[in-house]
Amino acid sequence: MVSFDPNAQIIEPVQNFIKQSERVINVTHKPRGAEFWQIAYITAIGMAVIGVIGFAISMTSDFLRHM
Repeated sequence: MVSFDPNAQIIEPVQNFIKQSERVINVTHKPRGAEFWQIAYITAIGMAVIGVIGFAISMTSDFLRHM
């Protein structure tokens, strides 16, 4: 017969999650101005590249559909 141990199945995973969350919060920091703009610039370039790729795929499929 399997016994139900609430400490091992409910409380322990929650405690582990809290410990891991505390570690992540202690490592992170608020970005300075230059770091923020670098992240924003790189993100904008990535979004533009994905948009161009999507546009190219859309135009290619439209062209092939009307041949």
